[in-house]
Amino acid sequence: MDDTPPVCDYEGSDYRTRFWEGQGRSYEDQVERVALRRLMPPAGQTLIEIGAGFGRLADEYRGYRQVVLFDYSRSLLREAQAQLPQLAAPDTQFIFVAGNWYKMPFVAGLFDTMVQVRTLHHAADVPALMQQLARIARPGGRYVLEFANKQNLKAILRYSLRRQDWSPFAPEPVEFTALNFDFHPHWIRQQLQQAGFHPGRVLSVSHFRLGVLKKAVPNGWLVWADSLLQATGGWWQLTPSIFTASAHPEAGESARPGSFFACPECGTPLSHILPGPQNTRLTCSACELQWGVTDGLYDFKEPLK
Repeated sequence: MDDTPPVCDYEGSDYRTRFWEGQGRSYEDQVERVALRRLMPPAGQTLIEIGAGFGRLADEYRGYRQVVLFDYSRSLLREAQAQLPQLAAPDTQFIFVAGNWYKMPFVAGLFDTMVQVRTLHHAADVPALMQQLARIARPGGRYVLEFANKQNLKAILRYSLRRQDWSPFAPEPVEFTALNFDFHPHWIRQQLQQAGFHPGRVLSVSHFRLGVLKKAVPNGWLVWADSLLQATGGWWQLTPSIFTASAHPEAGESARPGSFFACPECGTPLSHILPGPQNTRLTCSACELQWGVTDGLYDFKEPLK
């Protein structure tokens, strides 16, 4: 019986047009990019974005030689592929991988930098996810994480007025709707440490995420003000969005040159050639499961039959 935690599936959704494009979220997009640039090393060999979706932030990774856009949704990754001409950079190779983040299809110690923005709130089992990330993290690298903060000012106000039952000060995550969680900053720090990461700088982001403010104040002013206030995350965390940068676990070894994918079921390294062929399959030499590559999309969600 498969005891893998449930995964939120955006397959076939209109997430890009329903939530981002033309939806008045330029402020959120820009302040998150400011935070990402402050915490992420600007260049390196290998980077993975966990839950990359339609590739909203992909243009931030052009300083890396190999960039993996990883998501559970094939359809969102196809949207990311469609904008590849805009993402293309002479020294950057984008690799599109569909899979389950509780069964990462990569060899250990592969990634210099890991980025996760606006996706941890869908994690039903954060410790299990972070164990996977610790495994594929190259020692000496960095993990940039954004998470939804349950201890934000709006939640504190609602709780004080008895308009919500759950306490924003309690450490445990709160599932406010199915597979949507808010987290306490101290609890996240604890999970990072237990997985072997070394939490570092913290930024508070999206101080002005209010519709009335975004309509009344020019976007550039709000982004500038938020940028100035982000450093207060080192003192208190009261905004709906928190960014943190952690050093990778010191234990473990870097991936061997030429190794990349591993069977998500048994962990055996898979033979392959990058960039991926248009249509082929990767066969695990140990468990004999086969995984497909179709039109440049590596698909590890389900083995081929």
